Amino acid sequence: MMADAPSLMETSMQHDRNSYALNGAQQAFGRARIFTLSLLAVAVLAACGGSDDHTPEPPVAKPLELTVLHINDHHSNLDSKSKTLQLRNALGERVPVSVDAGGFPRITSAFAALAAQSGNVLKLHAGDALTGTLYFSRAGELGEADAAMMNTVCFDAFTLGNHEFDKGDTELKQWLELLNSGACQTPILSANVQFGANSALNPSRAPGVVQPYTIIERDGQPIGVVGLTIAAKTKASSAPDPDTTFEDEVVAAQRAIDELHGQGVNKIVLLSHIGYDYDKRVLAQLSGVDVVIGGDSHTLLGPDSLTTYGVGSSAGAYGQALKNRDGDTVCVAQAWEYSQVVGELKVGFDGEGRVTSCSGTPHVLISDDFQIGGSPASGADRAAISADIAASGFLRVTAPDAQATAVLEPYRESVEVYKETEVANAPLELCSRRVPGGPGSADYSRSSAACNAEGSVDVRGGDIQQVVAQSYLEVANLQYGGADFTLQSGGGVRIPLEGRITAANVIEVLPFDNKLWKLSITGAEAKAMIEDGLEAVFGPSGSTGPYPYAGGLRWDVDANQSKGSRASNFERFDSASNSWLPLDEAATYSLFVLGFNATGGDGYTTLANVPDERRFEVGVQDADVFQTYIDSLPKDATGLPALLRLDHSLYSTKSFIGPAAR
Repeated sequence: MMADAPSLMETSMQHDRNSYALNGAQQAFGRARIFTLSLLAVAVLAACGGSDDHTPEPPVAKPLELTVLHINDHHSNLDSKSKTLQLRNALGERVPVSVDAGGFPRITSAFAALAAQSGNVLKLHAGDALTGTLYFSRAGELGEADAAMMNTVCFDAFTLGNHEFDKGDTELKQWLELLNSGACQTPILSANVQFGANSALNPSRAPGVVQPYTIIERDGQPIGVVGLTIAAKTKASSAPDPDTTFEDEVVAAQRAIDELHGQGVNKIVLLSHIGYDYDKRVLAQLSGVDVVIGGDSHTLLGPDSLTTYGVGSSAGAYGQALKNRDGDTVCVAQAWEYSQVVGELKVGFDGEGRVTSCSGTPHVLISDDFQIGGSPASGADRAAISADIAASGFLRVTAPDAQATAVLEPYRESVEVYKETEVANAPLELCSRRVPGGPGSADYSRSSAACNAEGSVDVRGGDIQQVVAQSYLEVANLQYGGADFTLQSGGGVRIPLEGRITAANVIEVLPFDNKLWKLSITGAEAKAMIEDGLEAVFGPSGSTGPYPYAGGLRWDVDANQSKGSRASNFERFDSASNSWLPLDEAATYSLFVLGFNATGGDGYTTLANVPDERRFEVGVQDADVFQTYIDSLPKDATGLPALLRLDHSLYSTKSFIGPAAR
């Protein structure tokens, strides 16, 4: 009978998987069947003389109270930052109070303190640890600082986000080796990534490095954690190897869940990097999922009072109870972005693995160095502020973890040294001008006397603005899945460059820490986008900042025309033919653009109205993209990359007729 027993076990597991594909009332019996069939298979083996040495004892079914501590999308944001909150002073008035907030040492501290208060804790990271600040690219190996800080928490699982693929599979493998180079061995998950035959992470070369799921035991109960990576966005906006693909999220997740059920695991956490709205759509199609810990959309969840306190705008309840395909409860949570929040999700399970309760807190981590009007708060105000913080239910005064601070320090020093490093030489001034135009025009005085004497900025606008827009295009085509054209508001580029350039100067050019997005837009929307920018400059209440600069797109401007008719003769650069072609209003193009503009900033309402399914948050920092472009340039006699003006054919404003005097 021993020879027949494995077949019987396989049959029972397959029967269980099939039961999860049924609809209607039969699904209500699924969880009980998982555990029963597992016991049945073990009993059959024992009856046939099976050895306990080869057959693990089945878990004892019982209720479980689970605490999930989690973060997502920290994007190499390791330092704390100043944040202004609206807190009650001694008079009971809400006033602006500045505090030091977030930072990874506070994340580490919060994880330790919260874990100490609860039993049965899972520590999870829902992806996008990488890219976004100089800590990723300028402090040791790529992502080394992130790996070091993550290991001060020692996560129970980490799912691959799209940005983990920004530098390709080989660099990702090297980073995963850094992450798991010490005592903390974090399981790396993604159920839907399929590494290509030539990938460094193909299972033939890196067996077991990335798994679809892991099983973690708490209080004698196995908990399955399934990883999921956003498919289309990763392929379109990051840089996985050409033959690395990403399977449909629902298909891959259900397969992993079914495999776990077949092993008698009836508590399933989906560690998902696909975005909050997509999480809700996917979980409704899945059978057997219990908890979704999300990432990718940088969603702040929690009470509406998050807005009252000045934290941010909540997109929904934290620990929301939704329903999966079976009609069973699923707890959903996400923890915002950039090392600011630690989510604490409390989930109750019954003995059959069904969720019986969802609750929790998005802990916003802050210091107690309260500043009002630039000065320390008085004793009475401090007491009132502290009471208001306690009343909020989500603000958490947290001191940075000392060990994590010490781990971060050499990387911080590396970043500071790098900022003073010479990174380029600009032999000719890259003139700054937001808006073209001659003497007396709106932005004429911004350019130096030498640049104004040349006259080029009168016709085409700023050199530095145009170089930044071109840099986005070239780097997008190297690393982020390609783009047809880019957009940069003239006012977002702050200083000209000339002579020896340091990394700190590059940051001064783009000091606002904007992140780039990719949008799929039509040619007609591209035209409307440019008209939005021109209206924001030349309309009734216009200002100079929104003037549009683009890489790979150009047009003529007549500021005297009415809204919608100021730009004409649109052309887009065709890399295949190395020539400029007319913009096709019906065609679809890929736009690389700052998130500020993509969400309507500077009056770009056309971009704000692009539907979610046509927009991807890339997340890479604008200054870092500009620096990557600089690094790619040929070196001159100084031994530094030569940062030069572009050929005039690349300027987005081909010709300019300024507004007539009134």
